[in-house]
Amino acid sequence: MSGPLRLVEDEGGSERTMQLRTLPLKRRRPTPSAQPEPEEQLDLSADPLDELAERLHDICADAVHPYEIAAFLESDGLSDEQAALLYGRPDSFTLAEELFEKVERRYPGPSSEFANPWRADPWRCVVRGLVFALPGLGYLLGANLFAATRMRFGLPSGMLALSVATLVSWGFNQALAHRSYRWLGRLRRREAAICLALGAPLGALVASAAAYVVGGPLGALFFAAGQSLYLGAATVLLVLGREKFLLLALVPASVGAGVVLAADVPQVVRTVVLLVSLVLAVGLAARELLFCIRGGEKESVELKLPIRQEVPHLLFGLACGTLTLIAGLGETIHQAVQTGAAHGAKATPTGPAMIALTLSLGLAEWLLFRYRAMAVAALRTSHTSGQFTRRTGGILLGCLFIYLTTVAALDAATTVLWPGAPALGVPQLGAMLLLGGSLWLALLLNAFGFSWSTALICLAAAGAESAGLLTGADPIVLQLIGCGAAALLLTAIAGPALGRTTQHR
Repeated sequence: MSGPLRLVEDEGGSERTMQLRTLPLKRRRPTPSAQPEPEEQLDLSADPLDELAERLHDICADAVHPYEIAAFLESDGLSDEQAALLYGRPDSFTLAEELFEKVERRYPGPSSEFANPWRADPWRCVVRGLVFALPGLGYLLGANLFAATRMRFGLPSGMLALSVATLVSWGFNQALAHRSYRWLGRLRRREAAICLALGAPLGALVASAAAYVVGGPLGALFFAAGQSLYLGAATVLLVLGREKFLLLALVPASVGAGVVLAADVPQVVRTVVLLVSLVLAVGLAARELLFCIRGGEKESVELKLPIRQEVPHLLFGLACGTLTLIAGLGETIHQAVQTGAAHGAKATPTGPAMIALTLSLGLAEWLLFRYRAMAVAALRTSHTSGQFTRRTGGILLGCLFIYLTTVAALDAATTVLWPGAPALGVPQLGAMLLLGGSLWLALLLNAFGFSWSTALICLAAAGAESAGLLTGADPIVLQLIGCGAAALLLTAIAGPALGRTTQHR
């Protein structure tokens, strides 16, 4: 899920937003009595600047230049006229310079008042990684529904319809999640729940209709419809912070898949297990939506969010889905194109690699939070803008290296555990790492508001790979070129853009 990264989250699931620094209020002094005693003296400062320095002590102590204090004063509405009238200084810059000289430097070191808000629970990210990966076990239970004896484009009949439904669901739910996060970022949890209650069923209906238009066996179409419903319910639970509920719903399908690997299970039993997980997911999502809608108070101030801002996130979801499907099914489609779609493909090593990629999504989310936390820390400890740029660049490369190393390690582990899976060669591993790196960089840039840039770059890579695949080009070469170009462009954007201090305020 993309969209604005949530800040410090409480157990109730409510969202907090970062508080902007504002000029501390002037302290009120007690009103003098009508007949003051002779020995009483008025508590007045000889210079009003002394009182302002006391109120802005934390801000002035952490400032690395007078201009930082001047920018803060001006952002709070202090004009040159007010500086002259209230403090006897010709302008706000002179006032800032005197404050900078008057207050002793406490630099480096963050102020306790403005603690770093980018904290993430690592265990929660682990749970999210599991709920991203475990739905793949459902395909083991529903494999017999796709009429494996009949092939279309080298895939079992019905798999094409499922792939189209998956792409539609990914794109639609990506936009739906971003819009819901926008409501949550404005502390409108009830409106976010209403948005999800209307959007999730609509997305499931559109994806199911797309699968029906493509066509396939009836069992495969029902499976595609069930998957679309599940993805809508999963979007609801993930956005509202109920990952544990989703993990609970996946327990029947996960246990059933383990049994299927060990013994032959009738298809009726497999279908019942899938339906149990689906009903649990939909029921828990509906329960959470009702709780949020009924428990929340309707806001008196009406707020409208333009829907056009969700377009780049919809395109980004479609692009990511296409790139992922090409990584998983590209070799199969390539062999089908070469042989006239008459036969299925031989065993490929992409299964363990895709599991490794989905399992790593929890770590990817944690690293997004970690990057922002370390960037804020660098902002408060860097003496110059160049030093800050170098530090954030190093942080970016370090997080990317940790993520890609973990993906490679997970792939090695899943290859060992996957029965009869061949190991990834160097080109295949390189293509998978380029895909993972591109997606992580795109998610990071999305979190900073570069949604159109990331959407267009990923969409161009997905379109180029799709066109090349249908013309018979080698899918590994296509992924190396497409994902490699996307990774280079995203890195070129992320380095300078995220090296600016204004992006981390």
